[in-house]
Amino acid sequence: MGQIHTLITQLGRDQAKALQTDPDQRSLVDVAAAVLEEERQELGITYSGFALTALPHRRLPDDQPWERRGHKIRLLIEPGRLPIRNGGFKLYGVPYGSRARMILLYLQTRAIQTDSREVELGRSMHEWLDRMGLSVGGQTYRDIREQASRIAACNLTFAWEDAHSIGFEKGSIVKGGIHFSANAGAEPGQGSLWEDRVLLSEAFFRELKAHPVPIWEPALRHIQNNSTSIDIYIWLAYRLHSLNRSTPITWLAVFEQFGAGYSRLRDFRKRFIEALQLALAVYPDARVDVEEQGLMLHPSPPPIPERKFAQLCR
Repeated sequence: MGQIHTLITQLGRDQAKALQTDPDQRSLVDVAAAVLEEERQELGITYSGFALTALPHRRLPDDQPWERRGHKIRLLIEPGRLPIRNGGFKLYGVPYGSRARMILLYLQTRAIQTDSREVELGRSMHEWLDRMGLSVGGQTYRDIREQASRIAACNLTFAWEDAHSIGFEKGSIVKGGIHFSANAGAEPGQGSLWEDRVLLSEAFFRELKAHPVPIWEPALRHIQNNSTSIDIYIWLAYRLHSLNRSTPITWLAVFEQFGAGYSRLRDFRKRFIEALQLALAVYPDARVDVEEQGLMLHPSPPPIPERKFAQLCR
């Protein structure tokens, strides 16, 4: 993928596209060129646990929990219930897909930026979603509202394993729910989508502050509809800059982390490579080789300069 960025830099977008015979590769040239043209330097933050495990990509039955295993870490997400206006409680399944990931990114980034569990929603979140290419209206609004409710209702357990013990942290992401105003969702610009603020749980905020992963926000704007590419990008942002030597990752290990929903490794491998190429298109400095036995990860600069991240976290 680095070759495509080099071609674009040397020849320009149009000539780089003309050299590609595969339509999918021409699309990747467009994405890579758009990223190289980005001038904004907004920083995003996510919790390291989401770099090693992830939410489901597709909807599960509402009463079904979700469990994933990463390198020395396990994630369990359990469905939860929220109160409804006419009495009683409604069961919400676990959050899933790209919209849930983008909402979580906003909540985590704003919490770190302000060093506060209390995160502003309303106009601030509306403007951020618009900047990320998610104009809030119609089906997009309904999708975001549904995923926000799932995030508010669910319970997470992260379990870390070492040679001698297992430690875990269990709790919700949001304390008290994400509330929508009564007139939200009619048309874009009419009323506020959300109440003014939401409170992250103490446990989640503590872990986020202790183990943040910096990402380049404009990159995610270009892959915001592909949940697998989002997961791969965050994983590479976490892994590559911490390497001190080239490191092989077997296909079996990749399958265990990213292969939910696939029964056969060979089917997963093809789709994973496609999603990887898109993730690499928005991470120009990433050095990753696809080999017969798996992936070869090479030490690479982080997607956002470390000094910029240090300034934010002071």
